[in-house]
Amino acid sequence: MSERHDRRRDPRAASVSLPEEGALCRAILAAMPGPLVVVAADDAILFANTAAESFFQTSAKSLKRMGLSAIVAADSPLHRVLEVAREAGASVNEYELEVGTPRTGGVRTVDVQAAALPDVPGAVIVQFEPRSLAEKIDRQLSHAAAARTISGLAAMLAHEIKNPLSGIRGAAQLIEPQLDEADRELAALIMDEADRIRALVEEMEALGEERPRPYEPLNIHTVLDHVKKLAEAGFAAGIAIRELYDPSLPPVLGDRDRLVQAFINLMKNAAEAIQESGKEGVIELTSAYRPGVRVAQPGGELLALPLEVSVRNTGRPVPEDMLPHIFEPFVSGKPSGRGLGLALVAKVVRDHGGVVECAREGEWTVFRIRLPIFEGE
Repeated sequence: MSERHDRRRDPRAASVSLPEEGALCRAILAAMPGPLVVVAADDAILFANTAAESFFQTSAKSLKRMGLSAIVAADSPLHRVLEVAREAGASVNEYELEVGTPRTGGVRTVDVQAAALPDVPGAVIVQFEPRSLAEKIDRQLSHAAAARTISGLAAMLAHEIKNPLSGIRGAAQLIEPQLDEADRELAALIMDEADRIRALVEEMEALGEERPRPYEPLNIHTVLDHVKKLAEAGFAAGIAIRELYDPSLPPVLGDRDRLVQAFINLMKNAAEAIQESGKEGVIELTSAYRPGVRVAQPGGELLALPLEVSVRNTGRPVPEDMLPHIFEPFVSGKPSGRGLGLALVAKVVRDHGGVVECAREGEWTVFRIRLPIFEGE
């Protein structure tokens, strides 16, 4: 007992000086590992810790000057979260909110915890928890598993359907000249439907294909330029297509033909979304270098995915409940869609060691692809 008492009265303990309570609280908030800001009643930013500066890639001084409107869009659910926290005077949690970074213009998905500050009327302390790419990677693995599941089906279809289908089409073509006008229309219908089924089977074959292909260093902009020319001359004629490229991007190791096909599918999807909206729309092709994105490989190695390419459009948005499944086979929001185009995109990106995601950012629907860069010989 006396030993504990003596330790408590140790003069060395009395020599430890602590800052005043306000300074101590500020130091604690500044040292917290997660991004944290204090927002006033008028949405001005009163405080931002070091992690918030790193997260938003902007100094605390700049964040205070810009205010909350520079971080989140006017229609962001975060504003409602702050309102509820102020009205209830309690803590409010919200998950999977999209928050922009003012310096880069990028958007990140975060979980948010907001709590009213009782001693400062209208002020709310907001903590952001950035969501890692883990969920997105898990989703990519699900897409890959789905693609492998139907690869056997594709092989079966190729053998069991394509060959007899060719015989049916050939027979209809042979008898067509001997028929009267009404029956010729029926023969033509048989040939058209046979061609449609064959095209469907070939799409499924491409989705299930696993044979290795030779890869080579590519400038991704040459792929995008080629896709843009094809789009402007065909399915996207009359739609404005803008380019926002980072000209200093390093090359990517890939198969040019397969990357062209993947981006054609994304461009077709964007063009159809604009056409279905019935309004004038825009397609944007963007590229950027985003260091810091890494994915764990099966062997434990971390693979960097710094090369980011996006296909954005202002057309009819993807339904919210469909976003998590948009790259799965046979999932389509179009009445006549087969749901194989985006599944093929996911497979091509996976085969190139990358990830693809779809998100809604304001009026934009964004398909974002992240790829590794070529660093070897």
